[in-house]
Amino acid sequence: MLNAELDALTRAAQGAFAAATDPDSKAENKYDTRTLEASYVARGQAQRVAELQEAVRAFGALSGNALASGAAIMLGALVSLQTPEELAHYFLGPFAGGTEIVHEGQEVVVITPASALGQKLIGRREGDTMALRPGAEAKVVSVQ
Repeated sequence: MLNAELDALTRAAQGAFAAATDPDSKAENKYDTRTLEASYVARGQAQRVAELQEAVRAFGALSGNALASGAAIMLGALVSLQTPEELAHYFLGPFAGGTEIVHEGQEVVVITPASALGQKLIGRREGDTMALRPGAEAKVVSVQ
């Protein structure tokens, strides 16, 4: 999924760079800001491409092995949390927080260690209970 997004964004960044450097986009008068605007877009897209390249590299560096029974939650863990309302599934990833994927028929949300939930989960184990917010608790049902 990240690779497809990276490919699309790379093509868009190349297009934005071409537009920013195209001789036809040169300012026609002092109020014409097309070139400046195109350069801002190209720079922003190039930064996003670099971020996605880092995300692809970081996800590729994860082992992909399931955690041992009783292991503490860490980067790369697939975690199921039971709240009074629902059973929710999270993947603790290095990037792409908020991304929703389907794994074995279950919706899984990617969270990062920097997120509030990620910070609460790191180091927890199956069976642990934690406060999500005042008056709301969740139990770690499984860690893989």
